[in-house]
Amino acid sequence: MKVAIYGQFYHQNSEKYVQQLLDALEERNIEVHIEENFLQIIRENEVIKKDYQKFKIFTQLDNSYDLFFSIGGDGTILKSINYVKDLKIPIVGINTGRLGFLATIQKEEIEQTIASILQKNYNISQRELLSIATSPKNESLSDVNFALNEIAISRKNTTSMITIKTWLDDKYLTAYWADGLIITTPTGSTGYSLSCGGPVITPETDAFALTPIAPHNLNARPLVVPKKTEIKLEVSGREEEYLVSLDSRLTTLTNDTTITIKKAPFTIGLVSLHEDSFIKTLRQKLLWGEDKRN
Repeated sequence: MKVAIYGQFYHQNSEKYVQQLLDALEERNIEVHIEENFLQIIRENEVIKKDYQKFKIFTQLDNSYDLFFSIGGDGTILKSINYVKDLKIPIVGINTGRLGFLATIQKEEIEQTIASILQKNYNISQRELLSIATSPKNESLSDVNFALNEIAISRKNTTSMITIKTWLDDKYLTAYWADGLIITTPTGSTGYSLSCGGPVITPETDAFALTPIAPHNLNARPLVVPKKTEIKLEVSGREEEYLVSLDSRLTTLTNDTTITIKKAPFTIGLVSLHEDSFIKTLRQKLLWGEDKRN
């Protein structure tokens, strides 16, 4: 078995769990490749002494990798897809952060997780992504033009709202007058969109959602659309530019830019153990059923 490892030392004591993972993999003679910057951080913290092989960018990954380990929180997984892209390498998210909707494997369970994986005792959940195209073309979106959680349009350098004209499959929907608009996948429905009043969508649902950010008109509600829908947006406002975010990546577009958003041509596989499920994660992370007044 051949695996890749990526992480960010953002969380306290995470180096301890990195060492546990490396030890568990080495004991089982699994070939390990570590992302170059992460390997440098590991060495600076003197976590490991062995000179593991390393990779720099996604072009050094190929289909020979069996798994991609992401050590951190959900944000680390969102950055991991920049390496995995369409290579169909399943991502194992080990949560050393806080919430962990995507990184569902807890840091205290590393040894048991490796054992379960070797026994093929896991599921792979295929997650849909969104892709973005612009006219005129924007170079910053030409290479990594996809998002696992959401694509968000938001105002820039102003406290005034922006107007977002929206078409669904070339049929005019409305002009949102708001701070912005979120187009979310089922995976991202428990993130930014949820905090703006959007619906929770189970990962298997063939749908995306449009969630306005602080709309001026209170009847502007979130809308769920089939995932085959092509969404076209035109933005205007007092400023000449606005922001577009693809998960954690941010770029600036001008008001004469037309945005087209649709389902990406590939999916990302997230590994979960058999005893885990999205429903169980919802109950644990959102504390459903914990209100003792019920």
